[in-house]
Amino acid sequence: MPELIDSFNRPIEYLRLSVTDRCDLRCNYCMPRDFHDFEDQEHILSFEEIERVVGIFGTLGVKRVRLTGGEPLVRKGLPELAARLSALPGIEDLSLSTNAVRLAKHAEALAQAGISRINVSLDSLRPERFKEITSGKLEKVIDGLMAAKQAGFQPIKLNMVAMRGVNDDEFEDMVDFCLEHNFTLRFIETMPMGDTGRGATDYYLSLQTVKQQLSERYELVPGVMAGGGPAKYMQVADTDLRIGFITPISQHFCETCNRVRLSADGTLYLCLGQDDKLELRPLLRRGVSDDGLREAILGAIARKPEKHEFREKPSQQVRIMSMTGG
Repeated sequence: MPELIDSFNRPIEYLRLSVTDRCDLRCNYCMPRDFHDFEDQEHILSFEEIERVVGIFGTLGVKRVRLTGGEPLVRKGLPELAARLSALPGIEDLSLSTNAVRLAKHAEALAQAGISRINVSLDSLRPERFKEITSGKLEKVIDGLMAAKQAGFQPIKLNMVAMRGVNDDEFEDMVDFCLEHNFTLRFIETMPMGDTGRGATDYYLSLQTVKQQLSERYELVPGVMAGGGPAKYMQVADTDLRIGFITPISQHFCETCNRVRLSADGTLYLCLGQDDKLELRPLLRRGVSDDGLREAILGAIARKPEKHEFREKPSQQVRIMSMTGG
């Protein structure tokens, strides 16, 4: 099977696929509270268009696909799309990133559709603080997590954005919560994405500090975990808990980047922190052939940038996170 190899000799085998730019929460580092400038619905790729594009990526060696948003469960019929994608040749791993607000309703159907792993954003275990960060209700997320356990997803990873002065007194609580429920925990550094991200430096916290804080209570040993993402893992000694650290700012991982992002409107973003892109929707709706689509994707991958510039140029990225696709 052919492989996507960029000009820096990095194999591209992971596609993050946004199915909607809409969300039922307003996390303060992701989407402004008053944001309503969503993409027109006729610009959103149909299930048929998504299936076709992912099928082409599958022929080019992409093995992992993660459904993202916005909040993917806002998109009606998501289990149907998941079933179609999981059946495509070459796609070996189909996963989901969600805020879990609607997960209790859909967990069983998603598991049956072929999604095996889920990541859930959870930045606080305190209801009032959770509401301050997201404008949502923590109890709905907890219900969704328990439904996911019942449905048999493995692993279930909790993604916690570490924010100085916001939730930096809850790291140990989150570790204990994951120990209790057999979840995996991943900490993420804030990134300056769009209008919401320009204030990210106000509460940026290096995960080296978080790791040091945790090591004072827990014995952390090197750990590994299968997956296509950039997290570097430690393990709490004498337990099954793995703790991942995703460090786009303090220790960027661009040299091993293996992913591209397809937004809900069909824009292929080659780097989270750069504007290099390929608009696939016009090609699809002009009736491009499979060979033409394949050549366009290959040409785009050849232009994939070497690295982001979040640290050097924190204000250059104007897209908000929900527009890019997680």
